[in-house]
Amino acid sequence: MGNTQERPPANGGGGRKPDRSTAGTANKTRDRNRAGNPHPEPEKGLTNGTQSPEERSAPDTSYLDAPAGALPPHLARLKNEGNHLFKHGQFGDALEKYSQAIDGCAEADIDGTEDLSILYSNRAACYLKHGNSTDCIEDCTKALELQPFSLKPLLRRAMAYESLERYRKAYVDYKTVLQIDTGVQAAHDSVHRITKMLIEQDGPEWREKLPAIPVVPLSVQQKHREKPVSAEVVQARAAKAALDEARRKEARFTLLKQDGNNLVKKGLFEEALVKYSECLTIKPDECSLYTNRAICLLRLNRFAEAKQDCDSALRLEPGNKKAFYRRALAYKGLQDYLSASGDLQEVLQLDPNVREAEQELEVVTRLLRQSLLDGTAHTAAISLKCPNASEQMLVFWTTIWTEESLKVFFTVYDVIKKQRIYICSDPGRNRL
Repeated sequence: MGNTQERPPANGGGGRKPDRSTAGTANKTRDRNRAGNPHPEPEKGLTNGTQSPEERSAPDTSYLDAPAGALPPHLARLKNEGNHLFKHGQFGDALEKYSQAIDGCAEADIDGTEDLSILYSNRAACYLKHGNSTDCIEDCTKALELQPFSLKPLLRRAMAYESLERYRKAYVDYKTVLQIDTGVQAAHDSVHRITKMLIEQDGPEWREKLPAIPVVPLSVQQKHREKPVSAEVVQARAAKAALDEARRKEARFTLLKQDGNNLVKKGLFEEALVKYSECLTIKPDECSLYTNRAICLLRLNRFAEAKQDCDSALRLEPGNKKAFYRRALAYKGLQDYLSASGDLQEVLQLDPNVREAEQELEVVTRLLRQSLLDGTAHTAAISLKCPNASEQMLVFWTTIWTEESLKVFFTVYDVIKKQRIYICSDPGRNRL
């Protein structure tokens, strides 16, 4: 019946094979003892003729005594043992225990329909795991005769019918399951899949060829809703709900970001800004969203907000070239040309081949010269230092820029700019 299941190790030692040398010594010891040795030697693993504490420890079997409906104790133990074996993937052994319990019910003339129905349903699950769909259908049918509209045997029989390509019967059972519980996702998925197969198989009139779908009484539906849910089911439902929500958010995020990118290509920056902002509500730590939104803000001349987005991107990725470059453009828009120069040099420090940064640095340098000459510069303090230096190399501090001070500054500036020395307008400003 399908794959043969591994049985529990017979030696009670967790399945570990004994060392051959140890086994041989133990055999010799037993032989001497049987030969009449007046001073028999204790076998290895024995202490004063008794088992060691490790060997005396037995596996926990308390689960065997758990309540099992109205079944008498000896049959309840068989059912509990079957459940334990099934949970651990030993379906063949579980099937034997359920069969023994079913036979025991017949011998004891037990007419507890619910308990016997569950035993048939459980054995059907073992048959299904083994790929024995025919016997699974037979046991599920017996279970349903005892307990009509029982959810698990209906679902298992539907799966067995489907595996045998008996799609019409499978469709009927799946639809019956959904009348009892609309939350069984496996039934929804199967109905959708089988519907396509039936359309291909029977054409547009496929519904007319279906067996009658039974109507589940309202009392059965109500009873199922009021049935207490196990902790495992609650946990599984919560995990599935969390996974579904994560997938939903990921799909929405991908769609919003793609919409934003497409709107940028069309020059619709205000609309793209909205899309990127919605993305940030889903993934607030996505660096690319801040740099993408900064593009929109720059095109809308909202330079201060663009700078803030670039700051956020650099906190997430301190070496992000795009963030430095776009913040430089924001500084340029704010007429803080010295800070713009510093960020552009950061870009070139990270990648000397960024031609746009090199060209923009020349533009910013000319604007800085002009602003200092016109007296419109935003700062009177200028700090020049190497990127890896802890101490400032040179500080210019003045309230009035004269022709002489400008000449000295730009002579130094032109030299150090080629050496990628970091420039900032505030000596106390820390680099991000």
